[in-house]
Amino acid sequence: MRMPDPETCSFAALLFILTCFVPSSGHTASLDQLSDLTGKATPIVTLKGRDNFSSEYRYDVSVRNNSGDSFIADSLVLVLDKVTNLAGEDHEPLKNESFLQRFEVLDQDGETDDGKPFFRVPTGNSPDLAPHSDSRAATVRLRNKDYVAVFTPSFRVLGLKRPPAKPKPPEPSPQISENTNAIDKLLQLLVKKGVITDEEAKSMKRP
Repeated sequence: MRMPDPETCSFAALLFILTCFVPSSGHTASLDQLSDLTGKATPIVTLKGRDNFSSEYRYDVSVRNNSGDSFIADSLVLVLDKVTNLAGEDHEPLKNESFLQRFEVLDQDGETDDGKPFFRVPTGNSPDLAPHSDSRAATVRLRNKDYVAVFTPSFRVLGLKRPPAKPKPPEPSPQISENTNAIDKLLQLLVKKGVITDEEAKSMKRP
């Protein structure tokens, strides 16, 4: 029995490892390719749970499309932009430190170039988020290191608009096709009866 070529085995093993262990992404664009949709898209933030012992808060955050355009669903990203207190401030007055630095952000999908945590918006059954509709919710978990009781997370929305579909070329009118067929039949009949010649019939046809 012929033994497999060692190089073939090594390649097959490498292909198996890449297939099984290298994560794939269905997202269509990197962050630097996305547009800021804030205003056209609104983050809907709902507090779903609070653990007083660990000072952990869990939110459901979805995206509402307020525009007349469709957004590509798997391009939508929520960026945790800031955290504000009851007075609407997002920085410590004395140290001028961002309140966001006091929080541990759990299970984030990554960070922007300026260090802001971001979360991918889960996709639904449709490839697009249609106008005036809501996306599925991303789960956002924040742990307050300083145990401050009241705060509000604020998000920006990044994503891509769906380009408008290219217009289809106009199809020939059924009426024109029917008229052409009728004329062809009439010319064939005249040729058959000897009223006109075959060359004359061809010259009478539409180009």
